[in-house]
Amino acid sequence: MPFNNQAMALLCLLIPLLPLIGFIVNGLGNRKLAKGMVSLIGCGTVLASFLISIYLFVDFTANGSRPYTVDFYNWISVGEMQIGFAFLIDQLTLLMMLMVTGIGFFIHLYSAGYMSHDENFGKFFAFINLFMFSMLILVMGSNYVMMFVGWEGVGLCSYLLIGFWNKNTNYNNAAKKAFVMNRIGDLGFLLAIFLIFITFGSVSYPQVFTEAARYTGGIDSTVMITITMLLFIGAMGKSAQVPLFTWLPDAMAGPTPVSALIHAATMVTAGIYMVLRSNVLYVLAPTTLEFIAIVGIVTALLAATIGLAQNDIKKVLAYSTVSQLGYMFLALGVMAFSSSIFHVLTHAFFKALLFLGAGSVIHAMSNEQDIRNMGGLRKYLPITFITFLIGTLAIAGIPPFAGFFSKDELLAHVWQHSKLLWGLGVLVSFMTSFYMFRLVFLTFYGTFRGTEAQKSHLHESPMSMTLPLIVLAVLSTIGGFLGMPPVFGENLHVLQNYLAPIYSFASLANPAAVAPMHLDHATEWILMGVSVAVALVAAGIAYTMYVSKKQVPAAEGERLAPVHNLVYNKYYIDELYNAIIVRPVMWLSSVFHKVFDVVIVDGIVNGVAKFVMLSSRTLRFAQSGVIGFYILVMVLSIALILFLNFFIG
Repeated sequence: MPFNNQAMALLCLLIPLLPLIGFIVNGLGNRKLAKGMVSLIGCGTVLASFLISIYLFVDFTANGSRPYTVDFYNWISVGEMQIGFAFLIDQLTLLMMLMVTGIGFFIHLYSAGYMSHDENFGKFFAFINLFMFSMLILVMGSNYVMMFVGWEGVGLCSYLLIGFWNKNTNYNNAAKKAFVMNRIGDLGFLLAIFLIFITFGSVSYPQVFTEAARYTGGIDSTVMITITMLLFIGAMGKSAQVPLFTWLPDAMAGPTPVSALIHAATMVTAGIYMVLRSNVLYVLAPTTLEFIAIVGIVTALLAATIGLAQNDIKKVLAYSTVSQLGYMFLALGVMAFSSSIFHVLTHAFFKALLFLGAGSVIHAMSNEQDIRNMGGLRKYLPITFITFLIGTLAIAGIPPFAGFFSKDELLAHVWQHSKLLWGLGVLVSFMTSFYMFRLVFLTFYGTFRGTEAQKSHLHESPMSMTLPLIVLAVLSTIGGFLGMPPVFGENLHVLQNYLAPIYSFASLANPAAVAPMHLDHATEWILMGVSVAVALVAAGIAYTMYVSKKQVPAAEGERLAPVHNLVYNKYYIDELYNAIIVRPVMWLSSVFHKVFDVVIVDGIVNGVAKFVMLSSRTLRFAQSGVIGFYILVMVLSIALILFLNFFIG
């Protein structure tokens, strides 16, 4: 290998390796290293990975944007199965690397201020460094097994971080819930990997996609539907889609930077990445794509309606994440692959901003998260207010903020596919704008509704927390210009043009699947106008209710209207799962314990023990200490052996 290739291989390896080093050093040095050193190591390793990712991106672009694989060694070799420890560097990988390390760095920087008073400061940075390592392995790996390793890694880290404050039983339960629900999806992913190897003879992306492009089984074959459905089950767990979505709102139990990391830059985007990476398989299974679109819009609607009635600042944002993820899967379902990843990118900007802004509010409010006890905070937290408002404008789809471009492009593709799905998508947009502006008005407008002790503590966050907010606010403002719609000019969609090569196999397998969107300019303007008008009307209604009329949601324990109560209690889905799944499984486990474990297993083990003890008690009387008796037994034993040998042998 020429020196330049060796140097590039080393740089590729350093990107995930540096956060891993940060994990090891900070983990071993928890409560021993000074907090400044912990911050330097934790933030510095991720910043270095981000800078190396930028260099690789520039080098990749300058050298013709030709994808390449960096092979390190043959990791698993069993018969015909050869799985290498290797990285695939292409357009999608580089985009994800930049997003994960870039957004991740600002979340790390924010954490240095937010977690500064925590006694386990070093352990926290160790865990989020490990999170970064796992996510980078997931997106950089050149085969499905390496993706699965990273996939499991982020699942483990989510468990560690959601339950980081492990002295609180509810937080531990939330961590266990996330871990178990993700294991359900992971089983589907694992079965899909087995079936991919059986079908294509490999789990390496280049080989699998090459074979899939010339697959002779036809469109919607049973094998292809099965593979893609199993992969999607994995995505449903990791990216919180119906019915495996209830873990994500409960993940708010972790520190706020963890919420930003999970919701914006890492874990929940893994499912989108996996489907997008496997685009050639999905274009061969239109039935699966239809199913994905339906699940996506159902998830988006369900989560948006729940978000309308939540009063916990982080829970509102959590359900908005679930809803926006539904949008992304809706786009994947109508084969708007570039639109989906575009929304992933803009969502990373404004959702990280919103969560970190929420953390700034919670920090100022002495850990209060109920928006009914806030109000008037824009006077005390001006930077947090302005940046949070920008994030809200972006997620609501108000131009020229980032969410406007990605969401409208997504809905335009849905319009071409199904007018019904488009209408439901616009309804989700209306609800999103309403509950986000409701959150802004109840938190930052009106008069302060908290205690005097909380009011005396109100202050803007330190620079380590406000600087990431400012940077993310800028990205949430200008990020959408990466994907200018055709109505403003041809070939202005930088992101779509950049990602076009990753669909080369899909275009061979099913050319119609990746055909560009064709809408006349008049239709484009109408669709954009409708979307913006809906968002503005929703914002206006929220303003009238919570600013003009100064309404405040009902206090805890007050009687609610039946529909409001149903939505406030999240349709009792958790209670339903407990009734039809958790309790029956616990009952069955109890029966197995009492019958199989106690009666059968313990009965056999204890029975053998009792037999040995009884035998030993009986045989111990043979140990009399009389030599003549011992000689007699020996002679009789020899006689018995000779007898058996003579007559039987």
